[in-house]
Amino acid sequence: MSKVPQSHGRIIKSSFKVPSWARNRHIQTIWPRFIQKRKPLNYSIERLTLPDDDFVDVAWGPKPKSPTGIVTMFHGLEGSIRSHYANDMMATLSQNGWQVVMMHYRGCSGVPNLKPRAYHSGETEDPSFFLEWIHQKFPQLPKVAVGFSLGGNMLLKLLGENPAQKWLQGAVSISAPLKLAECAKSINQGFSRVYQKYLLNSMKSTLRQKMEYIDYRRLIQLTDDDVEKMKHFSDFDEKITAPLHGFEDAQDYYEKCSAYHFMSAIHCPTLVLHSIDDPFMNDLIVPKEHELARNVTMELSERGGHVGFMQGSIFNTRVWLHERVKRFVSDVLPVDPDCQYEGRV
Repeated sequence: MSKVPQSHGRIIKSSFKVPSWARNRHIQTIWPRFIQKRKPLNYSIERLTLPDDDFVDVAWGPKPKSPTGIVTMFHGLEGSIRSHYANDMMATLSQNGWQVVMMHYRGCSGVPNLKPRAYHSGETEDPSFFLEWIHQKFPQLPKVAVGFSLGGNMLLKLLGENPAQKWLQGAVSISAPLKLAECAKSINQGFSRVYQKYLLNSMKSTLRQKMEYIDYRRLIQLTDDDVEKMKHFSDFDEKITAPLHGFEDAQDYYEKCSAYHFMSAIHCPTLVLHSIDDPFMNDLIVPKEHELARNVTMELSERGGHVGFMQGSIFNTRVWLHERVKRFVSDVLPVDPDCQYEGRV
């Protein structure tokens, strides 16, 4: 009897095993950021001019002598190549003959961008331009993308918007806020408000810096004091993100940019890694299998925090994400067993 083709995606149990000392979701979230030792990494920055004459800075990992594939990465909210997850994932994936490259969103490389617009969870215009640019540079090489948190949501939305895209042969989304409205509520509760305050302060600082040389008065009617009084993501999204990027309000932005709505249209093989105890979210963001395209696999763990997934002993920790993502990428991109680096690109 022939097997009936699967018409929808899969939700499977993760192989991640949480150690007893790191069962708490906040330990899982905070340890990699502040305690885990960074992997050594040489990278270089290239400036990519965008169609509107603004720019994004692109971080290139070590250059293999003969690259067998390209891994593109997209960081999370207020992240950069200096973020623990970006640095260490690039270092890990660069050891297999793959060229790894990450696009900073506008204003996230440490240099303010030139236009009022910035980036958000559903902004796919700049990433699409970046992916096309990479495709033109390396037309013959297969490519996989990895998105973290906000970048994971953006990547899933981009793939759902462009089901026939030729840029990528596979994708991984890690700890993505698939339903933005639910995540805005969750991060405003309990200890999670600490993360909200930390990220919001960074967002407000960037905005105030840009307000010193860009006239925002035609776009948003806010003073520096108004910006300072914002205490929640929903405040920032209502008064900044929405008007700057063409949304009616925060709810309109959340509804139109949540990757949850796009996951049934994705064609390329896609792995979605998520921990149910993620302190940025709640269990309502997890889709049902029939809401996933058949090439989408969602791998769920009970514990792991937000972009955490720490394993090992307290004296010898390792990040499970590195090996899991490397295994997925290896299924799509050829591995060079004799990989050697030429150093910086």
